[in-house]
Amino acid sequence: MSVLPLVFASGWASGINAYAVVLLLGLLGAAGVTDEVPETLQQPEVLIAAGALFMVEAVVDKVPYLDSMWDTVSTFIRPVVGGSVAALLAEQSGSMEELTAGAVGGSTALASHIVKAGTRMAINASPEPFSNVVASIAEDLGVGSVITLAVFHPVAAAIIAGVLLVLGLVLLFFLAHRIRRFRRRRRARRIERERQRAASGPTGGEYGP
Repeated sequence: MSVLPLVFASGWASGINAYAVVLLLGLLGAAGVTDEVPETLQQPEVLIAAGALFMVEAVVDKVPYLDSMWDTVSTFIRPVVGGSVAALLAEQSGSMEELTAGAVGGSTALASHIVKAGTRMAINASPEPFSNVVASIAEDLGVGSVITLAVFHPVAAAIIAGVLLVLGLVLLFFLAHRIRRFRRRRRARRIERERQRAASGPTGGEYGP
């Protein structure tokens, strides 16, 4: 069977939480659950590094605005990890060119990362911090579920990842539209207040000539 569904699913998940993907795949491979995971991801040093970074992200990802800063830095990391994992999976399987797999995994990771980062920026506009925690937990559970499913049923996992990616892009477009409209209204209200203050100043209103 082609490794493409697993590549696509892992690419989507890498764009959300790349360290969780490396850690989970490595653990599943080391436990002997699947032979699709290359030895590189099962190395102890790789698992330790991925686990440590996963714990850091688990905390940072739940703090408003700090999560967006983390996402900005991760723009240069998640697609690279997604492409690298995809290439390693293709090499292990032998059913797909490594360069093609890397391109699919990297581009998919970039797309899901954009959705995650954009959605988080919109969530940070809310006055309470609980939405960040809920979103972070939901993302981690989604990544864990999709990767685990991809090991046993890669086609089903790829379909779910594709649906989530499309829904995320639609949600991001909707949120961006709402935020632009909110900012236009706020700017209009600010201009109106400034106009009213100017009209009631020394040269106008009851203090005018």
